[in-house]
Amino acid sequence: MRIGRRVRLLAGVLTLALAAGCGGAKVEAVSGPARPSAGGTVKIAVNPWVGYEASAGVIAYLLEKKLGYTVERKELAEQVSWEGFEKGDVDVIVENWGHEDLKKTFIQGRKVAVEAGSTGNKGVIGWYVPKWMVDKYPDITDYRNLNKYASLFRTPESGGKGQLLFGDPSYVSNEEALIKNLGLDLKVVVGGSEAALIESATQAQKQRRPLLFYFWNPHWLFSRIDLVRINLPPHTPGCDADPKKVACDYAELDLDKIVSRRFAESGGRAYQLVRNFSWTNAAQNAVADDITNHGMSVEEAARKWVEANESVWSPWIPR
Repeated sequence: MRIGRRVRLLAGVLTLALAAGCGGAKVEAVSGPARPSAGGTVKIAVNPWVGYEASAGVIAYLLEKKLGYTVERKELAEQVSWEGFEKGDVDVIVENWGHEDLKKTFIQGRKVAVEAGSTGNKGVIGWYVPKWMVDKYPDITDYRNLNKYASLFRTPESGGKGQLLFGDPSYVSNEEALIKNLGLDLKVVVGGSEAALIESATQAQKQRRPLLFYFWNPHWLFSRIDLVRINLPPHTPGCDADPKKVACDYAELDLDKIVSRRFAESGGRAYQLVRNFSWTNAAQNAVADDITNHGMSVEEAARKWVEANESVWSPWIPR
């Protein structure tokens, strides 16, 4: 039973008692401004990229301010987030980037998690170079020409090969298999974070320094820097089924939400809000841009978006 309901029941008993004690005199209830009824605690995993933070921030803001829940934000890598379903440490993963292996383990196998619908965001992972490189080397966007330009991407970390800069080690990655199976003279160098990728791309643009790097859309960076995607062999159904034999580009992903089975069964209005949440790449990028480039906290950016977009989020609120 929720605390809010318990309070209302006690208030009703008190009203009857007062009425009886006053010889049946009518007692008027005092009305006041509507407040969200108190809820429980929702544990949201926060994975290490700002677009995820934007989505998680808006969901958390609505849970707290509109439904009266307490939200625990847990900064976790993707794999660890899934493990949290089994341990009871995580209720919600806000943005899943195609982890079919983890779905097989935790949804189909261990049965501790369930899908909770699309976020509305379309995710595209790929390899990118700054546009100035394409202007200078027009054929560089064809993966078959990358070996011709590999020397441009050499760094002290790449051991004589061209560097392919990667981000957080927990990210979805086919890079090692692609390099091997496409016969590319490249080496994956792990930058360690989204911030490292952004800084490298920014400097590559300012200093006209060659850079080949792993990145993804939606992301606010595309509104700041002109980036061009490398054309890898087109994705076809099943071409990435065997991780060791991948020789194709990433598929466009319909990003989805994953929740613990316990939360889906007993999360009430909080679960319904998470399930109803769905917005656009542009909306996520706007909140992410405020967080990254306008000095706002996640909560400030979420509040700004919520205040300006009631017509979008109002249907998410369970009635």
